[in-house]
Amino acid sequence: MNAQVQYAGFWRRVGATLIDTVLFLALITPLLYLLYGSAYFTAARPAFSYAGFGDFLLNQLLPLLAAVVLWVKFRATPGKLLLDCAVVDARTLQAIGVKQAVIRYFAYLASILPLGLGFLWIIWDKRKQGFHDLIAGTVVLYVPADEAEKSLQRLMEEAQ
Repeated sequence: MNAQVQYAGFWRRVGATLIDTVLFLALITPLLYLLYGSAYFTAARPAFSYAGFGDFLLNQLLPLLAAVVLWVKFRATPGKLLLDCAVVDARTLQAIGVKQAVIRYFAYLASILPLGLGFLWIIWDKRKQGFHDLIAGTVVLYVPADEAEKSLQRLMEEAQ
């Protein structure tokens, strides 16, 4: 292991997830309101049911596509970029590919199902890997602020 490598810890990753959640909700909430009106937010629906295709698209497909594209292209979501983190291949410490990103996304299920133990595992693991990281062969690194800033600037330029 390279002496320069620093793994992103549990609380840094929790913070990144909270930032991503707020940003995502700020994006999709107005869209869901436009599509379905205020009743969408008060209606009781059975688990795994959707108000329509737009609901499925915004709540299931968009997060998958966004996560995969951001991990592959920028090595991080906006929250991870803001907190100086990068998702990389555990063996090479290089950017991950689409297949590895998709596996990582769906492996979140393995982290959440046993009462969130897969996420808590980050606390005890020497490389700060959750179950989803172990399954996908990824690690989340803490990167210098200047490198993270460059990635965030690229993300902002791409968005324009």
